[in-house]
Formats: sequence, structure tokens, C-alpha cells
Amino acid sequence: MRLATCEHRGEVRAGVVSEDGVRAFPAGVTVLDVVRSGLPVGARVLGVDVLGGPVVPLTEVRLLPPLEPPSVRDFVAFEEHVEGMVAPGSVPPEWYEAPTFYFTNPAALAGAHDDVPIPPGSRLFDFELEVAAVLGPDGIFGYTIFNDWSARDLQRREMKVGLGPAKGKDSVTTLGPWLVTADEFTVDSDGFLDLDMRVSVNGVEIGHDRLANMGWPFEELVAYAARGTRLRPGDVLGSGTCGNGGCLAELWGRRGAQDPPPLQPGDVVEMTVEGIGTIRNTVVAGIDLPPVRPARTRDRSR
Repeated sequence: MRLATCEHRGEVRAGVVSEDGVRAFPAGVTVLDVVRSGLPVGARVLGVDVLGGPVVPLTEVRLLPPLEPPSVRDFVAFEEHVEGMVAPGSVPPEWYEAPTFYFTNPAALAGAHDDVPIPPGSRLFDFELEVAAVLGPDGIFGYTIFNDWSARDLQRREMKVGLGPAKGKDSVTTLGPWLVTADEFTVDSDGFLDLDMRVSVNGVEIGHDRLANMGWPFEELVAYAARGTRLRPGDVLGSGTCGNGGCLAELWGRRGAQDPPPLQPGDVVEMTVEGIGTIRNTVVAGIDLPPVRPARTRDRSR
């Protein structure tokens, strides 16, 4: 089942997506409410009948991020991606020891077809093709496409300090086009989802991979994230960028040149994942802000 949050004639509602469109939940019922209930949607949601109402065609709505998650973790679970980002043919041995992730901004989410502004001060803007799992009360509730937009120049500078990524990943993440419940998928004998993943820029395919090429299945990512802490229904866990052109920076690392070039205003980035759907965002110019003031240096004479 596909669950979406959308805007129609100025009103934001959540609902079930079918071939006919979106059948809205009662006012006030969100996708996060359904996720917290842990149950696939039937004729009743939180005790209210929802399948008897009118359907709004998808062409008449603006798709928003499927839910407002309490937190967003993003892993780096594809070996080939790490290989291209660090040094061609080289993966740090620490990568194999345990899944690595960082926290990104749950307040900076974009919908499936929203415009995406370039972060202030960035000249190396990039996409990242991923799939995210959304947690329910008893495990994985469903999956959505996850585009981890990245300001590579900001990211590289801050990570040299030994922290981050921070502002390099802080501006926007696309989730969508909807949340597909886990019962729509079948895992292989090792627990992986074998789904086709593709990304194009301006109609030219840049990368493609299989989700089953992750180093760990999602269940193990969830288990690792839960070690020594508490996860909550609605938490989002990204797979990390896939290999074989899942982002521009991986290709830059392998080719030794910015080929293809960084994203520019007007570029259209489209991602399609088998069994989930397609998101399509247009890059636009961002806010022009003054440069950041450098830190003062310590007076060593004191």
C-alpha cells in the first residue's frame, strides 16, 4: 500500500494512493499516525472509515514528504560508493567493521517534485540516490526514495575538522513520492531487497544499481542504530548512496575530473526505484548570503 501526504487547494491531507489518485484520510490523521499504529491501512484508520471518501487525481495535488519523521539517519552501506568517494580501489577497513551513519535534518525535507535550491556558498552541488526505511513500532513499516542532496565543497571543508557532514547536508533531503508498506516487498534469502535503482540528469542516465548490493540489509542497519539507544516509529534510515554513479562525487573520484559537472540551476534530477516510484526535482538558485566570517586566532602570548 502507498501512503502519501499532499497539498490540494491549500489544504494538506494524508491518504492512500491508488491508480485513481489519493483517497484522503480524515482531517488531522497523518501518515505518521498510521506508522505509529503499526498496521497497514484498511477500511479504518485510527477507528475512522476512510475508504468511502472521494479520490483526488494525482495531477491535482502537490506531493509533500510522506511524513514528518522524528529523526533521519543516513548510512553509507554501499561498498562501491565508498570506493569511489575515498580512493578508487580502496575502502577503509573500518567500513567493514560496522555500519556507519550520520544524522541529517528532519526539518529540511522536500517533496517528490519540489524545486531544490543550491545551498548558500556552494559551487559543487550533488545528488545521492538512496532508499530509506521508515520504522514502525515493531520493525520496518515501509520504504521510500531518499535523495541526500549534498554541497560537496562545504562537506569537504567541515569534514577536515574531524566532524560532519553538517552544513554540507543540512539544506534539503527529498523523500517520496510516497511511503510503500513493507508487505509490498519480498526480501531474498539473505534479507536484502533486490530493487533496480536509477538516476538521470536532464534525461541522461547517470547511474544505476541494485539495492541488494548493500553491505548490510536494512534490518541490520536498524539493529545497529538501536544499540544503546531508543528508536521511534517514524524514524527514517537511509541506505546510503548506491554505487555505479549513485552520485556525481563518486564518478569524480573514479575519473579524476568533474565529469559530469556539478548541478546547476535548471538541472532536473530524476530518480526511479523499482516498486516505489519516481521523484523528479528541479535545481534552482539558492539564497545569496555573505561569506562566513573566519574565526579569530588564539592569542598565544597569554
